[in-house]
Amino acid sequence: MVLCLLISKLKTSKTLHSTFPAYPSRSFLVQVPLKPYLSLFLSSSFSTSFLPTKTPKKLRTKRKKKESPRTKLVQHESTRVPHFEQLVQRDSLFRFLTRTKEFLSRQPEHVLRLDDAGKLYRELGFPRGRKVLRSIERHPLIFETYRHTDGKMWFGFTDFMEELLQEERSIMESIEKDRISKVRKLLMMSANKRIRLSKIHHTRLLFGIPEDFRDRVAKYPNYFRTVVEDDGTRFLELVNWDPSLAVSALEREFMIDEDRVKKAFKFPIKHGKSLDLDEIDARKLNLLNTLPLVSPYSDGSELDLWTLEAEKYRVGVIHEFLSLTLEQRAYIHHIVEFKEELSLTKHTYQMLQKQPRTFYLAGTEMNWVVFLRDAYREDGELIKKDPQDFEQK
Repeated sequence: MVLCLLISKLKTSKTLHSTFPAYPSRSFLVQVPLKPYLSLFLSSSFSTSFLPTKTPKKLRTKRKKKESPRTKLVQHESTRVPHFEQLVQRDSLFRFLTRTKEFLSRQPEHVLRLDDAGKLYRELGFPRGRKVLRSIERHPLIFETYRHTDGKMWFGFTDFMEELLQEERSIMESIEKDRISKVRKLLMMSANKRIRLSKIHHTRLLFGIPEDFRDRVAKYPNYFRTVVEDDGTRFLELVNWDPSLAVSALEREFMIDEDRVKKAFKFPIKHGKSLDLDEIDARKLNLLNTLPLVSPYSDGSELDLWTLEAEKYRVGVIHEFLSLTLEQRAYIHHIVEFKEELSLTKHTYQMLQKQPRTFYLAGTEMNWVVFLRDAYREDGELIKKDPQDFEQK
């Protein structure tokens, strides 16, 4: 009734206006209780329901999509080193050559039927959905195709490639002792002095280890012992510790150039600005944290996980790990393969980024590569090349 009395006082109109006729008395308005939604309606000069409530697409600011870790480069453009990035691109171009060479070398007569090869895109390293023949035809010096007596197309190595394979086998025989020493050093760095044989086989190209290494270890009973677990897993164990091998590349370099090794890593000490240290004094203060370095041949599993000594050990063990590789570099999946043996953590990527003087991370955040900076010249060439490195020829 109160509401009807108020509305009857209003002057009849087709539209609502912001001004209303005078009411009989001001006290009357005070006495009539209005509901909140009605008071808002009466105070509005016009209805806004016909106005657009969303910004038109033309005027909307487009949000930049967050770049995927698969494509986002590790290094910013300002810190990018071209020759390291080019080596990573070269790997993707050589993937077909490397994988196909390994696969064909294990086949009888080094040949494979073309129909079968088209299904082995993962083993041969060519893009899925593409014809393998296109990849073969790009390398006429390495591969050749022919029609077999069964009427099917086959492909295999050219005579030139067969000569290269024979040369590689002779080189492998001459450097077998060096490869044996590398595996011994890997075992000496591992936590339990044992590594699964399958892991060594998966990373054999990284260290230049031959395909038949699992059979060759039987010739060295003084160095290795093969242990078969109950589930059939085969482990390679170290038999004898050799102190002469337990010397890292950094320790050997320290004897030659002490200042260079002191600058290799940086473990800064936090200090207040009130000390007002210049660059030289700050470096001397940081050396208190940096030195002494922790040997990668010590047992890292015994160190407290988040201590300074543990981080110094992990940095040193990756440096030694890379120094054993053919090209002084390794992909993330190579390092993760030995995560347990080398007592590494999931924060290896962040740890390496804090040491830009020694390590360079190239590639994408999903598939990055770590390089030893000092192992390369400014033009991207290795300072010391391995006999097995084909680029040396």
